[in-house]
Amino acid sequence: MTKELLRLHADVCKTLSHAKRLEILNILRNKEMNAGEIVARMKVPKANVSQHLGVMRNAGILETRRNGTNIYYRISNPKVNKACDLMREVLLEQHAQKAELFNRLR
Repeated sequence: MTKELLRLHADVCKTLSHAKRLEILNILRNKEMNAGEIVARMKVPKANVSQHLGVMRNAGILETRRNGTNIYYRISNPKVNKACDLMREVLLEQHAQKAELFNRLR
């Protein structure tokens, strides 16, 4: 891999390293929604959600569509979901391994 590609990879990983951003991705997993709908689902201030949406949009993780005064957000590439799912599987497997080790040590 080139250094530039590694830097871009690191930037995307940094963007996804916030729990609220992962929550937004989970909300948008199979549909697009406007910011108000996302705020209602997350029950956090609109300014906070807007900041996270902007970060993800600037990173190319989200795309937008304007309809009148509403801006709708959607995941830009279905592989983003696959990447999140794969990481979740790794974490669950690690958790299971740690639990198994803990049970053996007891």
